[in-house]
Amino acid sequence: MPVHALIVEDEESILLSLEFLLTQEGYSVATAQDGAAALKAASARIPDLVLLDVMLPHIDGFEVCRRMRANPALRNTRIMMVTARGRETEVELGMALGADDFLTKPFSTRELMGKIRILLGKTTGSPPA
Repeated sequence: MPVHALIVEDEESILLSLEFLLTQEGYSVATAQDGAAALKAASARIPDLVLLDVMLPHIDGFEVCRRMRANPALRNTRIMMVTARGRETEVELGMALGADDFLTKPFSTRELMGKIRILLGKTTGSPPA
């Protein structure tokens, strides 16, 4: 079964680009454009990977990360914060709240996919064992 990824991004052009990229890599992809929708989507189908923006409507990415980590069903989900907010204090906060990695925009698709493969522990589209 392919990796199931949840992309949480309110900027539609970035959301569509990430969705296209992950779909091309063979991932199953769900999307959400705000924090509340992200939490609902993650509960409906547990993702292997979440690409999570920080600046989101309704519930910001830091709070989404905190709530996901508080949910035992999501303990094996890998969370990568993908955001323009990359100051050291923000990176530290994201990691303290349970993010597995942090990627600052703008980024290259090669860098993103490399980090995703490391997070998932594979060089293919398979989830970690």
